[in-house]
Amino acid sequence: FCVILLREMKKNKNKKKDHKHPTSQKYHTGIVDVSKKGIIFVKIKDFTEDILIKRKNKNKVFSGDEVKLHIYKRKKNNRYEGEITSIIKRNKTNFVGILQKNKNFAFVVINNPKVHVDFYIPNSTDIRSKNGEKVVVEFLDWPANAECPNGKIIKTLGTPGEHQTEIHAILAEFGLPNEFPKEVKNYANSLDTNITPEEIKKRLDLRSTLTFTIDPKDAKDYDDALSFKKLENGNYEIGVHIADVGHYLKKDSLLDQEAYNRATSVYLVDRVVPMLPEILSNKACSLRPKEEKLTFSAIFEINEEAIVQKQWFGKTVIYSDVRLAYEEAQEVIENKTNIISSKNAINGKEYKISKEIKEAILTLDNIAKKLRIKRKQSGAIFFDKVEVKFKLDSENHPKGVFFKKSKDANKLIEEFMLLANKKVAAFIGKKTSKPPFLYRTHDHPDEIKLFSLQKVVNQFGYKLDLTNKKTTSKSLNKLLKSVDGKKEQNLVDTLAIRCMSKAEYTTNNIGHYGLSFDYYTHFTSPIRRYPDVIVHRLLHTLLQNKPTTTNTDFLEEQCRHATNMEILATKAERSSIKYMQVKFMLDHQNKIYEGVISGVTERGLYVEIITNKCEGMVRIKDIPGDYYIYNPQEYALVGEKTNVIYRLGDEVKIKVKKADLIKKHLDFLLVP
Repeated sequence: FCVILLREMKKNKNKKKDHKHPTSQKYHTGIVDVSKKGIIFVKIKDFTEDILIKRKNKNKVFSGDEVKLHIYKRKKNNRYEGEITSIIKRNKTNFVGILQKNKNFAFVVINNPKVHVDFYIPNSTDIRSKNGEKVVVEFLDWPANAECPNGKIIKTLGTPGEHQTEIHAILAEFGLPNEFPKEVKNYANSLDTNITPEEIKKRLDLRSTLTFTIDPKDAKDYDDALSFKKLENGNYEIGVHIADVGHYLKKDSLLDQEAYNRATSVYLVDRVVPMLPEILSNKACSLRPKEEKLTFSAIFEINEEAIVQKQWFGKTVIYSDVRLAYEEAQEVIENKTNIISSKNAINGKEYKISKEIKEAILTLDNIAKKLRIKRKQSGAIFFDKVEVKFKLDSENHPKGVFFKKSKDANKLIEEFMLLANKKVAAFIGKKTSKPPFLYRTHDHPDEIKLFSLQKVVNQFGYKLDLTNKKTTSKSLNKLLKSVDGKKEQNLVDTLAIRCMSKAEYTTNNIGHYGLSFDYYTHFTSPIRRYPDVIVHRLLHTLLQNKPTTTNTDFLEEQCRHATNMEILATKAERSSIKYMQVKFMLDHQNKIYEGVISGVTERGLYVEIITNKCEGMVRIKDIPGDYYIYNPQEYALVGEKTNVIYRLGDEVKIKVKKADLIKKHLDFLLVP
């Protein structure tokens, strides 16, 4: 009996040993990703799959942390798993949550569904915040034997559900500022923004050339202008003039450091959080009409066929003759008129523009359309996605929803900005010396996601040809055009965008797939994007034939920072839209809406309302008449007994079950 027992013990011991085996002796580094269910993965560069981390091996991490880990393969399922051995860098140390006070201690319950622990506040007697208020808590430490990390409250945001509280909570959640530090504002206000005759002499003087801006009606900063001149040889001289932010934003100054840290302006539903203080963004650097402005320009000689014959880059001074809104320019394009109706005029009164400006707009529109056709022929993909906008009252309460779509006037400006960005990038990228430079790149789309998209659109009767790059882009454009104005448009647009790789800033130029450009950068918006400021500085140095002192590794670090901040800003913008959608639906809870199933998961159906694009969830337990099973291959929920199918893209009727402002979530009920 003892011999048999020892043999069995040895066998079990060997089984345990063989249960996992390392892929190598070395350790790896990666980024933690925590799902909403609390499942932990680590994303490792150059690994084809994410590494699963069992709870006992998680080592007190948060989503986004950079970690060191040991990887092994499970023999049972041949899947990679890992054990986190140390935390290299915390992704964030500040979190937003709701305070729960007790007599001698407190907890902060975190809003983020990816954070599955509360923060323990040891001494509640020192806390000025009230019980139930939304606060920002700072991570202090996470003791070895503790279930929860220790924290310190650093800011009170206010009562949950109140507008200002929720907007400030969104900014705090993504680590974005809501105001400038006092010393930065003082520094900016002390700047000399006068344009001197000495400065004008250093620049190409274009003040006598016909120049104008076209921007949204409610815009407060105008960072680009177009100039137009017909040449004797029949060609056109078209200037793309960009605010010379670098003239005022001295490198490594207090203001420059603040702009770099922010990296981008953030556009929420009710406000803009600017990258630069108002003295620059809305005044000195804004190309306002009837004012002389310092600019950095890309000037092109272009023929009737929209072919660039010559180009010039350099510092200039301009004088904008008029400021137009997109609606005003659109009226000129559509009606071939120089009379702007009161309906489209910025000030609400009918007025005339000069015949020279009318002819300039019509000619520029004609050239822009030819540039667009050429981009399409070369394989560029066109996403004319509908933007959801809210009509807000004086207290920022949503009174209505409207959709903003890009028209010819928008596309006119877009084409010339793209041209300037492309030509600046090519001018530097094609140099034999290959100087360090910042590019805006976009990799090829994800093939697996493209095949998934193909399955979805087949249900609507559309087809994709994924044979090669050219057929893929051509059929994607055909698909996007076919769904235009149809109920499934937003769904198909969203799924197509998800197939695309993320655009990023980098020193390693791989081209821009979506635009079908071999060289591309960001040159045209330095008021709201810090990468454009970097590009202006690098270009100016090269134009002066000075040796560049920029270190490639340091520039790559700046690129990573700018990309990360852009991602955070985009998430904050989406979160603010979701918040406003929930707020809007609070007043419409008894109304029945038609919707389209925009997502299917094991938890239920996501439904997007056709008339206002608000999205909510119908949970499986709330679907009457049967027990529904998730079929991921068919993107559907299938009734176990009735075989009733709810599939992605199906039309359904819903009404609101619950609108949760604090969680920014809508629960829907199906209406028979």
